[in-house]
Amino acid sequence: MKLSSRSKAWMQEHLNDEYVKRAQKEGYRARAAYKLIEIDDKDKLIKPGMTVVDLGSAPGSWCQVVQQRLKGQGRIIGLDLLDMHPIAGVEFIQGDFREEQVLRLLEEKLNNKPVDLVIADMAPNISGVKDADQAGAVYLTELALDFSQQWLKPHGNFLVKVFIGAGFDDIIKRMRSEFDKVVTRKPKASRGRSNETYLLGLGRK
Repeated sequence: MKLSSRSKAWMQEHLNDEYVKRAQKEGYRARAAYKLIEIDDKDKLIKPGMTVVDLGSAPGSWCQVVQQRLKGQGRIIGLDLLDMHPIAGVEFIQGDFREEQVLRLLEEKLNNKPVDLVIADMAPNISGVKDADQAGAVYLTELALDFSQQWLKPHGNFLVKVFIGAGFDDIIKRMRSEFDKVVTRKPKASRGRSNETYLLGLGRK
């Protein structure tokens, strides 16, 4: 299939991207690894001995970063609608986080033990209809917030990707009611033209 000029331009930009090149060189599965690395370098979220849940984990670059920083001490559970090639030390559930039975599977794995950190780099399948895509993204964020509120330890932390648009202010308001502190992070690896940003809830109340 012949690529459109727009697709060719994206592909060229992708191949020339410094973070894509670094990921290939350093063995990360996606450039997104550098988003988590930058945030964790600043906020010191990941510490050995923690239990970490990664929502929207495929292809696995965030799990790779967490695994490295846990230094063999702790637990990582990843969940994604897409398959994820195994990573040593990472437990993986394939399924749709929006489905009750998939959430139950994740909760069974936790075995009533609360978690230290929830990270969520989820995005809905893009339809191209802006309002519908934004609503889908907000819904995923709300589900991740529900999960973190139920399963995070007191003073646990929550990092989530959000898209600035309708519903964004409501998400911040809710997070401020559930965490001691809420900050915004826009890592360098997040493309400047993208309306994605990251919200970090520090210290679950």
